[in-house]
Amino acid sequence: MIPWLQRHLGLLDYTVAALARRKGRNAGLLAAYTLIVALLASLLLQGEALRATAEDLLAGAPEVVVQRLTAGRHDLMPAERLDALAGLRGVSRVEGRLWGYHFDAAIGANYTLLVPATDAPAPGTARVGAALARARGLAAGDVLSLRTYAGTPLAFRIAGILDEGGELVSADLMLVSEADFRALFNFPAGHYTDLALAVTNPAEVRRVAQKVLERLPDSRVILREEMRRTYASVFDWRQGLLLAVSVVALMAFALLAWDKAAGLSAEERREIGILKAVGWDSGDVMAMKLWEGLLVSLLAFLLGYVLAWVHVFHFDAAVFRPVLQGWSVLYPQFRLAPRVDVMQVATLFCLTVLPYVAATLVPVWRAATSDPDEVLRA
Repeated sequence: MIPWLQRHLGLLDYTVAALARRKGRNAGLLAAYTLIVALLASLLLQGEALRATAEDLLAGAPEVVVQRLTAGRHDLMPAERLDALAGLRGVSRVEGRLWGYHFDAAIGANYTLLVPATDAPAPGTARVGAALARARGLAAGDVLSLRTYAGTPLAFRIAGILDEGGELVSADLMLVSEADFRALFNFPAGHYTDLALAVTNPAEVRRVAQKVLERLPDSRVILREEMRRTYASVFDWRQGLLLAVSVVALMAFALLAWDKAAGLSAEERREIGILKAVGWDSGDVMAMKLWEGLLVSLLAFLLGYVLAWVHVFHFDAAVFRPVLQGWSVLYPQFRLAPRVDVMQVATLFCLTVLPYVAATLVPVWRAATSDPDEVLRA
């Protein structure tokens, strides 16, 4: 066997035995260390998974959305503007969209009503989001009655419940026919909520947006990439809020590392003195303590990361879910798709493992470079 490898295997064997002799203290240290890593890893994993889920759901959103502005506010879009944009070079399709919000006093929540471009429900029927169905106790075949803007009731028979996989954006959604939408909101004929443009070449999206503003200067243009950035910034803000609250855990970890750097216990100093007295050199003592710090920190990191993975992807991040996913009355329930950012894992590793290992070596170096008699008398 290679002498270098044989030496470190012996040091590792001794380190494991030394840790076992102080199992009570080390078990408590490992538990606290693991919980800190699990807390931070849960926030990073859930935030990354939410961003990935939002990106997947927004992949089907229109490349360009055009809204009309009146006095800086969103206004209805006249149908004749469809023709004004249909002839733009690079635009393959222009559609008028009908969507809006309806407040339901029964549960104190807003519904998002939308007329789908394809496969719209038949008049008098609707397909609803899973969270809306749970809140109102609805199932296929039930009847939901809403009050129109004219003050009369309008009944919808539930034709189906939307797929729970997209509940992040469809929790409060209600798909209805164009006739029912216009009747519910007293929406004028020949007008739309906004326009959706499909662009042939993705590289020309910004150029198309510029052309739209040239033809319709009283409009606001929203790009799909801007929607993605908005979702990402919302998740980043909420994740940062939780990380700020978690500063207590970071301070506890800093205290833990400082305690290790402040000095060795009398038992540890005596052990180092005995080892030097029987022939160990300073390098052997440092290597042994390096193995000790690596074993504890790596085990805590792995256990904490696995615990965070189970918490986020098997228990739906129950601890942090209300903050990161929102505070809506119609609360979405969905499975997060696992996604790991290597840079986030590396950053977490550097913030939790390296400081602890360094803090372990500082007091050991002072004791290992001292005379054995001095260490034993201390």
